[in-house]
Order: sequence, then C-alpha cells, then structure tokens
Amino acid sequence: MTADEDPRETLADRAYRSVQDAIAAGELAPGEKITERGLAERLSMSPTPVREAIRRLEQDGLIERTGPRTVVVADIGASAVEDLAEVEIALRGLIARFAARRASTAQLDALDALLDEADDLLIVIKQRDADGRPVEKHLNALLDTMQRFNDAVAACAGNAVLVRLLDQTRVFTQAERRTRTVERVLANHQYGLDRYTTHRSLVRALRAGDSAAAERIALDDVRGGLEDLRREPGQVSAR
Repeated sequence: MTADEDPRETLADRAYRSVQDAIAAGELAPGEKITERGLAERLSMSPTPVREAIRRLEQDGLIERTGPRTVVVADIGASAVEDLAEVEIALRGLIARFAARRASTAQLDALDALLDEADDLLIVIKQRDADGRPVEKHLNALLDTMQRFNDAVAACAGNAVLVRLLDQTRVFTQAERRTRTVERVLANHQYGLDRYTTHRSLVRALRAGDSAAAERIALDDVRGGLEDLRREPGQVSAR
C-alpha cells in the first residue's frame, strides 16, 4: 500500500478510483475498449473487485457497456463537463455549510494552524521568486498544505456521504489539478492569490457558525478555481 492509499478502501474502491483517475488524465481515451480481464491485469487484482468498480463507473456515466464483459470509455462532452463542475461546486458549498454547524474548536484551531503554515510557505515563495530562485519545491509544499486544509474542512462537515459524492464527481483528479495549478502559477505568479485569502474568511465563518456565509465563500472559491483550471495557462485571469 502506498502512502496516499486509504487503509479503509476496499479493493473495489481502489479499482474504481484508479480507473476514474486514468479516465480523467486521458490515459483511457473516450471510446477505448475496456475488458474486465484487461483491467484486472492492469491493476493486479482479481476480476471480482474490478467487476464492482465497472458497475459503479457505469452508474456514474464514465463508461458504457457494449457486451457482457466489455465496456468502452464514455465520450463526455463539454455540456457534461459543465454539469459535473456545477455538481462539484454545489457539493463543496454543502460541505462548508455542514462544517459551520459541526466543526469543533480543536478542528477550527487546526484549520488556522494549516493556514499559518501556508502563510509561511507563501512568504518563502515570494522571496525566492523575487531573488530569481526556483519555487516549485515550495509551491508543491504549499499545495500539499492547502490539500490538507480542504480535507480538514471536509472532516469538519462530518458527512461521509457528501465527501464520497465529491470524490466521485470531481472535474479533475488531484494529480491533474496539481499539474494544472503549478503550470498556471509558473505562468502567472499572481494566480490564485485572491482566492487564497478567502480561506481565512471561511474559517471565520465556520467559527461564527454562519453556514450561509461559509457556503457562499466556498462556492465563490471553487467556482473561480475551476474556471481558471479549465482555461489555458495563458488565459488565466490574475484578478
């Protein structure tokens, strides 16, 4: 088991996530034929968890069945991606709303500590950038910290159903989101800084138990982030 695998995942969960990531990354192209045996060999698993993963992927509309043991990767058009984005945005907003109702003081203090850590990294990144030194190592550390922050907000919500739905409906996998974010920051060093500052506002709303404000802040943040990630790097707005 690798460091990023959840020990609570079943083999079917792991197969589902692996195929989902491969489709999102373009490793499995629209129209490409997939067989249970081929996937089982690819993932070094028995057919049983692969069969369960395929069933779930069919329900999600990511693959389509063409025979008893054969499926193809679905061709998800632009309109479907738009729909998926709206679902992801709405779920992130709901998670923030639940977090405002349920977050404990200890959880909120942990969120502030993560943002303090991110602030320190941002200072280093800005200084290195001003000196003309490489920033990618520190940028990746910052993105790791912000991923921990997002995961911690989801944990505050205390709603496993919402978190599972979010994992199933993300427009980009975490790896793809990371790659796109780094590309955009390197192309425009102001990228995302406006949204980064809203994280403090989100924690203040969570502390106040203001579910409406927390949801609004999360919706604006996620909507802006997805819009920029879907643009070409040179088209990203500095805002």
